[in-house]
Amino acid sequence: MHWGDGKLFRNGVPHSIRSGSLHYFRVVPEHWRDRMLRFVDLGLNSIDTYIPWNFHQPQVDAAPGFTGWRDIGAFMDTAADLGLDVLLRPGPYICAEWSNGGLPAWLTARDITLRSSDPGYQQPVETWFEELIPRLAPYQAVHGGPVVAVQVENEYGSYGDDARYPGWLASLLRRLGVQELLYTADGPTDLMIDGGSIPGIMMAATLGSKPDEARALLRSRRPDEPFFVAEFWNGWFDHWGQPHHVRDADNAAEVARGILTDGGSISIYMAHGGTNFGLWSGANVVEGELRPTITSYDSDAPIAEDGRLTPKFFALREALGMADQPLRSPELRYLPERSVPLQHGAGLLDALGGLGGPLAERTASPASFEDLDVDGGLVVYEADVLLPDRPVELVFDGVADRAQIFLDGEHQATITAAGTVTVIGTGLVSKLTVVVENLGRVNYGPQLGSRKGLLGPVLVERRLVHGWRARPVALDRLDALHLRSVVERSVIERSGDGATPDGTGDGGLSSGTFHVDEPLDTHLRLPGFTKGFVWINGAMLGRYWNIGPQQTLYVPGPLLRSGSNRIVVLELHRSGSGVEFVSRPELGPTEEYVEEF
Repeated sequence: MHWGDGKLFRNGVPHSIRSGSLHYFRVVPEHWRDRMLRFVDLGLNSIDTYIPWNFHQPQVDAAPGFTGWRDIGAFMDTAADLGLDVLLRPGPYICAEWSNGGLPAWLTARDITLRSSDPGYQQPVETWFEELIPRLAPYQAVHGGPVVAVQVENEYGSYGDDARYPGWLASLLRRLGVQELLYTADGPTDLMIDGGSIPGIMMAATLGSKPDEARALLRSRRPDEPFFVAEFWNGWFDHWGQPHHVRDADNAAEVARGILTDGGSISIYMAHGGTNFGLWSGANVVEGELRPTITSYDSDAPIAEDGRLTPKFFALREALGMADQPLRSPELRYLPERSVPLQHGAGLLDALGGLGGPLAERTASPASFEDLDVDGGLVVYEADVLLPDRPVELVFDGVADRAQIFLDGEHQATITAAGTVTVIGTGLVSKLTVVVENLGRVNYGPQLGSRKGLLGPVLVERRLVHGWRARPVALDRLDALHLRSVVERSVIERSGDGATPDGTGDGGLSSGTFHVDEPLDTHLRLPGFTKGFVWINGAMLGRYWNIGPQQTLYVPGPLLRSGSNRIVVLELHRSGSGVEFVSRPELGPTEEYVEEF
């Protein structure tokens, strides 16, 4: 693919990209083909996907993985089988509401300047690309494959002004074998477009509205280049505690028509959002407050999180000229609804002791997640504190992100960012335990790469607390057999103590089994539960939190198996007595939202 005289050409023929975003890392591999069939039904001729470095190489001492869920080659083969072109967006920074914007936590923990020409950043990026790009190069159209374009970095004009860095990245891609069209993608303002563009590399816009204004801006800079909206935000993502964002279907279709006018090209972001399985959700900082992204990445996309075709699908399908064509994608089927009672096992602190690693050596100040080589999950901090025989203030200055505070095993308070907690001292030494949760690593803006843990001092009134030990609980790395062993042991021990293993209870582990005749998609409700994490057959679905907006977690059928299935819940506060599998998602109260600049 190439461009000239304001037009795109595919094999020498004028061409319009009609793409949609589909992230292989947010959709189980067994569903890739089904979702791509729905792209064809929508009227798309292409898909685009980011490539998150941290998904392939979460640990520095392990080689990047490219098998199973990480087999991007198989993903591209599926697209090719269905006649879809592929646009690759390898970053290395991707934003995407994905943890750390796709950058590994082991990288951002270093004392380097991210997304810049700092050699401390460029060297590991080059090493990663030397592993990645040669794997992708054979899939280019020039070699008979589906890849027709590759994006350089991602919205760099919204972040920095080190012009040498994106230029270096483009040269690196070429050196490693990229022969197809290169392009940049930036927000539709002069600041963003001018800051992110590279001489000789096609520029594209990212926007949710006002395509005519963006077209005029880009043509004022590059009159000979075609108009391409690399992200048309037809919906939006959600944060915990906020409404579920939606966008009127007809309004989205009208803007899409405006983009396609006069030979324009489009990529619908997201055409199918999928799910932030595990602990991969990112976070934003808004007015100084951390706002973590929810587990669902439905994004009010035309193809819903579970694959349903929404009214927006049919509105956009008409805008793309496909309204009269028959649908090829199959009807969706769902697991019959049922309730599953759960048994309660170990309480929260005991459960974390079983699930976590050993206590680290004592340090004067608390170790961060990064010091402990923990990306996602929890860290349990312990210190011995001498408290006067009276009410005493414990001062926490620098919690990232959320801390549950216990004194001699009794819960005292939960705080975020910073706070003061009043406890009753006895004049004796007490054990202070602080369970800190990483709610999601920032994926956008200057706080990218922020550290997690107890980052500031902890004081007993004005006296600093020293002598900390920390237990890493890397929930994203839990082995399924270890998880099952801890759960079974905790249920036996709780029963042996004379505790009733059913009914509601405080936080900790709960588990249950259920029978499935045929594995089909479903949605999980957790009535009575507060906040925590869920595993199905050892696979981590993600976080739940009763503050919403989402009240169900999507369970893809391929995570289930015919016969007996096991569910495990780690609750941080108050547990319910059971869970429910339902056929429709509950994504919460809605709010109309259109992103504008």
